[in-house]
Amino acid sequence: MKAPERVLKVINHEEPDRVPAFESAFTNNTIMRHYGIDPKGAGGYKLSYEFFRKVGIDLVLSFVSLFPREFLKKKEGFIDEYGRHMKFELYKDGTQILAYHGGHFKSFEDYESWEQLDPNLKARLNQFLVGRKVQKDMDNEVFSIPATGSLMECTWEGFGIEAFSRLLSRHKEIKKVFDDRGKFTLELVKILAENDAQMVLLWDDYGFKNGLFMRPSLYQKYIFPWIKRICEAAHKRDCKILLHSDGDLTEIFEDIIKCGVDAINPVESTTANPEYDIFKLNEKYGDKITFAGNLSPVMLAMGEISEIEMYAKRLIRELAPGGGYIFSSGHSINPAVTIDRFEAMQNIRRKYGNYPINIPD
Repeated sequence: MKAPERVLKVINHEEPDRVPAFESAFTNNTIMRHYGIDPKGAGGYKLSYEFFRKVGIDLVLSFVSLFPREFLKKKEGFIDEYGRHMKFELYKDGTQILAYHGGHFKSFEDYESWEQLDPNLKARLNQFLVGRKVQKDMDNEVFSIPATGSLMECTWEGFGIEAFSRLLSRHKEIKKVFDDRGKFTLELVKILAENDAQMVLLWDDYGFKNGLFMRPSLYQKYIFPWIKRICEAAHKRDCKILLHSDGDLTEIFEDIIKCGVDAINPVESTTANPEYDIFKLNEKYGDKITFAGNLSPVMLAMGEISEIEMYAKRLIRELAPGGGYIFSSGHSINPAVTIDRFEAMQNIRRKYGNYPINIPD
């Protein structure tokens, strides 16, 4: 079975040949070299997709927003199109991490003077089409989907949390910003779906380890009406929506489902709330949404091999039967994740991830 069919079957709560795998971000040169891939080599999507193919990761991303807008002095990074100050940070194994360093907008007036994002920018569709071509060149052994910034995450990061928090008290201004982001994301998803994107990932962190960035009523007022419209537009065009949102989403989880989101990632296992638990959520909502996650990156960096294997088995045993589950870490694979722990995680998937699922307790 090819990767697109495998992933879409699981999203539809059907059982394919095996549990598909995904990582929302992979920044670990050491592991790439372990698989014979030179992370500094030329090749773009071809290079990264070849690495994922070797690992057995089915779902891979092309990037259709978050483009640089204004380059700063050397080593100061750039301002992206959402107004986020981003810098590359270098780790000892040579891995580059693109890190957030604050917001460019100090006021609503700064935001208004910034050129708005254009969903029709040719580079957006081209990025998706390049990823799709590499997918086809690899005989569909990976499934390339476009990923874009959405409403919440890029908005607060464009202002910085303090300026954003002040803006929340001014209804007309914050509504204008969120509506701008909503219109852009909606139109971009339509364009992608009309060009045969079968799934789109929305980057949209709603929370942090201890809770939400805003009270639930503000998400219900400003964010979720747009997410619902985006999901409806995608579904009308036979396209699925995968939402990537970090943090403890307990208070708004039902709202996310009501919007029509098809799959959610990563359902972090490291939040402060023991009730934000993928197994408990699956018992309650497993027939309504697909889960993609959630093996802790902390465990993958410092845990015992036996601990990783036991947790990976539990994820597959309890979440995968009947479809509705994509195997993944609980955030991303960062430079702290060691080869032996990463391999322990993947080897459990390789050994036990074939349908029908049969893992003894």
